[in-house]
Amino acid sequence: MNVLFATSEAEPFIKTGGLADVSYALPKYLKRMEVDVRVVMPKYKNIKVPAEDLNFVKWFMVPVGWRNQYCGIFEYNVDGVTYYLIDNEYYFLRDGCYGYDDEAERFAFFDRAVLMLLKEIHWKADIIHCNDWQTAMVPVLYKIQYQYDPFYSDIKTVFTIHNLAYQGNFDPNILSDLFGLGQELYYNGTLEFYGAVSFMKGGISFADEITTVSKTYAEEIQTPQYGERMDGLLRSRRDHLHGIINGIDYEIYDPAVDKYIFKNYDVETVKTRTENKLKLQKQLGLSIDEHMPMIGMISRLTWQKGVGLIEAAAHDMLKMGIQLVVLGTGEHNAEWFFRNLERMYPGQVSANILFDDVLAHKIYASSDIFLMPSLFEPCGLSQLIAMRYGSLPLVHETGGLKDTVKPYNEFTGEGTGFSFVSYDPLTLTKILDMALKYYRYDEEIWYNIVVQAMNCDNSWQNSAREYMELYKSIT
Repeated sequence: MNVLFATSEAEPFIKTGGLADVSYALPKYLKRMEVDVRVVMPKYKNIKVPAEDLNFVKWFMVPVGWRNQYCGIFEYNVDGVTYYLIDNEYYFLRDGCYGYDDEAERFAFFDRAVLMLLKEIHWKADIIHCNDWQTAMVPVLYKIQYQYDPFYSDIKTVFTIHNLAYQGNFDPNILSDLFGLGQELYYNGTLEFYGAVSFMKGGISFADEITTVSKTYAEEIQTPQYGERMDGLLRSRRDHLHGIINGIDYEIYDPAVDKYIFKNYDVETVKTRTENKLKLQKQLGLSIDEHMPMIGMISRLTWQKGVGLIEAAAHDMLKMGIQLVVLGTGEHNAEWFFRNLERMYPGQVSANILFDDVLAHKIYASSDIFLMPSLFEPCGLSQLIAMRYGSLPLVHETGGLKDTVKPYNEFTGEGTGFSFVSYDPLTLTKILDMALKYYRYDEEIWYNIVVQAMNCDNSWQNSAREYMELYKSIT
């Protein structure tokens, strides 16, 4: 089976969120199942792989409406998987991946280049697997303009929604200006979305199968509360909508061999992880106390991630005698809040307003509780990593958080963390207080939960197998 995986970002090249992790790990695991999977993404200015290590393949011209734009193809091998990087300096030689005024044109170019790439390299895909709005017009272009070409016949498309809130909605004139398509796709409602043309709607409408990144999120987005005004469309395609939970790469996230943490450990020696906490406390200027419960939070600092809830509960939480270690960037007001909190609680709060992968690993290995109170969460990877490292997640029961964190049950002794349903600060502090009582007063129960969390299998092996079954069902 040949699978072309189209994405707007991927490790080890560039990362702004969890999509980059998925775009690295899922193809690697599919490759081990003897799938010829290849990944295609833009060649951004700030990719981490040196330009001289990339192999130039060829160039060709890509029509973008009335324009003809240069497209260079570079390739690079990562763990046996071939990555194709689409080169156009006008569109991609910029700081960062997203956030420009011409996003529609940039990714209209990219989506057509994805399809043209196949014929240019003489490689026929059985499946084109697209991800999020940036690649969502690939299934549209394929169904309207490419499927009748003998070379492209019988290709199936899969579209994965990583976050429905980001939709790629633009002026209707882009259909003719950027894609050379008629306005009928707007006027018949296929791509029209409240007066705009929506890339996301195109992917949902035209892909053969749709996936999202957890079973609960697949159900949630069919409701008005979480459907971002696309719930009706998603309900109409419910028979082709699948929830497949993301995994994490157990080769990258393994406390037994992790080179970034102070002290390696495994489930048998988990009590020695305290050394990580003591050294991180020293590094961050926190009070050094192995008995002080450390709460970790690694996140984009946005409303979606529950920052508003934490702001409302923070002072009550800190009065419980905890340390709070925050890592991430995001909305200006949220960044300011955590910086100010650090000034108000010296030795108790560490606000690290940056992205630092090394520090992230240290927080996972040092924190006792991992805070993730997202308002909504399609999947979430941080809670999976936290459990792998023995940091017990405290989460809001939504999306992938509900699917992956089993709340502790005092009657059965089963559980891998703590969770709450009612989204309010009082409930959050109540659940934290309960968790702290186990931490402080019942070591046997606490470490029983830690062991269960560390023994969970959240690797990509299971998820890749589900994707394989889906691919097979449509080819």
